[in-house]
Amino acid sequence: MIFLETRNLTKKFGGLVAVNNVDFTIEQGKINAIIGPNGAGKSTFFNLISGFHQPSSGQVLFKGQDITKLPSNKIAELGVARTFQTTNLFEQSTVLDNIIVGHRLRTNSNLIDAIFRTKRLKLEEAMCRDKAMEVIEFVDLQKVAYKLVGSLTQEEKKRTAFALALATNPEIVFLDEPAAGVNPDETEGLAELMQKMARKGITVCLIEHKMQMIMKLADKIMVLNYGEKIAEGKPEEIQNNETVIKAYLGGSAIA
Repeated sequence: MIFLETRNLTKKFGGLVAVNNVDFTIEQGKINAIIGPNGAGKSTFFNLISGFHQPSSGQVLFKGQDITKLPSNKIAELGVARTFQTTNLFEQSTVLDNIIVGHRLRTNSNLIDAIFRTKRLKLEEAMCRDKAMEVIEFVDLQKVAYKLVGSLTQEEKKRTAFALALATNPEIVFLDEPAAGVNPDETEGLAELMQKMARKGITVCLIEHKMQMIMKLADKIMVLNYGEKIAEGKPEEIQNNETVIKAYLGGSAIA
């Protein structure tokens, strides 16, 4: 089943075409990857899907609904979550407090509730805490739940970013370089976490430069180069694609 689809998606920044006429489909429950050399338009493509940038032309469809012009908070409410290449977390707050923020997306309390400490506010605070503890356990961060994010290792920060996305109750998660800056053992652990997410029914789409991980992990890969899709297919098809090999300067990056 096609879960999310882009049609002729294009983004221009002045004279620069960052994403050029890209058609892409994501199937429900699968792990999808987007690869390409630096500056290929990968993060911009994620920003267009998640509502951080408005496309110059083209469409984004989620479960058949056109979400092209929706703001990022409305897209998140529909069940689309994302992480960023640089982890954007509250460094002076605990892991638990960071993740509680994610589930606020699913609450209805307002300023009046906060001023008067209403029953609704208290119920929703308890709900957010319960959800945060659930995802902390899911991503295996129980030991650091009450530590300040600023004191965590890079790998723990990556897991916290995963947990923050999962706290929004997403149906699909876009992960921007989730394994950047971590060692090979930690990379393997994060790959296992992504597989665990897929087994739970969460669709995953990631940008990553660690090709060994991608080739083992992804069900489908799209390759961007200079904003254009140059290939799409299963890992073995991508590894043997001459156009992809040329884009990676002789193929060392996809070996």
